[in-house]
Amino acid sequence: MLTGDHMVSGGDAFVKGYSIKYNMKKIHAMMGYCPQHDALHGTLTGTETLYLYGRLRGVPEESLKPVTDAIIDFVTLRPHENKLTVNYSGGNKRKLSVGLSIIGDPMFIMLDEPTAGMDPVARRALWKVLHLIRASGRTLVLTSHSMEECEALCTRIVIMAKGKILCLGSPQHLKNKYAQGYTVILRAQVDEQGRAQPLGYAKDFIVQTFPKTQVFAVQEAYVHLQVPDTVPLSTLFSKLEFARQTYQFQFYTVQQTSLEQVFLMFMKDV
Repeated sequence: MLTGDHMVSGGDAFVKGYSIKYNMKKIHAMMGYCPQHDALHGTLTGTETLYLYGRLRGVPEESLKPVTDAIIDFVTLRPHENKLTVNYSGGNKRKLSVGLSIIGDPMFIMLDEPTAGMDPVARRALWKVLHLIRASGRTLVLTSHSMEECEALCTRIVIMAKGKILCLGSPQHLKNKYAQGYTVILRAQVDEQGRAQPLGYAKDFIVQTFPKTQVFAVQEAYVHLQVPDTVPLSTLFSKLEFARQTYQFQFYTVQQTSLEQVFLMFMKDV
């Protein structure tokens, strides 16, 4: 509804003071949009597509080439700039769609799962691009199922289910408020035949040492535990180090509750 894709079903919303019910043209003039499904013209190349959208967005003719070249470099599409978009991979189509959303330097950029289908290297490269855009003072609003992406890009996060807002806040605020303790992972030693050494005694030691510890997963090579955050970190590390030397596992990791775990906590009740 904010982008004008759907009619407003009730109430109103405002973008820089303009109503989405009565001032959609003014909002469109200062908004970029990357839809979930790429809306590209298969008979145009990447460069031609950017030229087309640049003209639609009001980029002066003398600035079209430098603007287009800058965006192609920005979204790392230089090797594919003169290929027809119908032959682009899914990841390159997403890159071009993001490029189209930022052409014309809009104040607000709406991104619907911008890195869907990208490989990890391309995804992180695009995150850097979006970081630079955000740092320039532009407002980004994105939807994603990747909590890693939200944590990397967002200063405020909303978790929604069935159209209802379940929580709102900064990543650190959500972690602090909905924390379920420390995530502890024990990694087993592996012998010369590639067999993991048992972790049962180490697991039992942690569970007995820290009451209310939950065992999330037990695999041959690792054990995943949730230790209450009432345990001082100094005590936790001391006991884990003692356990590592006593029960001879390879290493352990300790981390705060992740956004992924917060998200799953909300989703399990939906």
